[in-house]
Amino acid sequence: MRIGIVAVGRLKAGPEKDLVSRYLDRFAKAGPACGLDFSRVTELVESRASNAATRKREEAVQIEKALPDNALVVALDERGKSWNSEEFAAYVGDHKDRGRRDMVLIIGGADGLDPDLRDRADLTLNLGKMTWPHQVVRILLAEQLYRAVTILSGHPYHRS
Repeated sequence: MRIGIVAVGRLKAGPEKDLVSRYLDRFAKAGPACGLDFSRVTELVESRASNAATRKREEAVQIEKALPDNALVVALDERGKSWNSEEFAAYVGDHKDRGRRDMVLIIGGADGLDPDLRDRADLTLNLGKMTWPHQVVRILLAEQLYRAVTILSGHPYHRS
């Protein structure tokens, strides 16, 4: 199964980008052994509309265009389920075993995700009750993808 990330906004050069790259490289190297491939990060331009609802709608249109056909869509949103790493890994592994071709994790803009896009997602996850900057969300997501591979492959990286 190919796994990709679609994010509104660009991650500038710096330690955050380096850390995201480190975890995604680890994922890309370890994933194929358990049937998971990293496809890519797609960065979208933030809307400059004058109000939040319009910005979210415009960004949702861009996100929808970036999704592969029939992709399993996981939206990151504060209203989502709060899972631990084992539950997330099991979800990824289950859909891989069912033959899903693509999974895409989406990160909205500063105003969040359009409600219609969030409702269309196959799964909505939150990364905790606190609000995180988008750069940190990317780091957390990249690390959890790598952690999921290590859990699925029995690697000792994950200790609970």
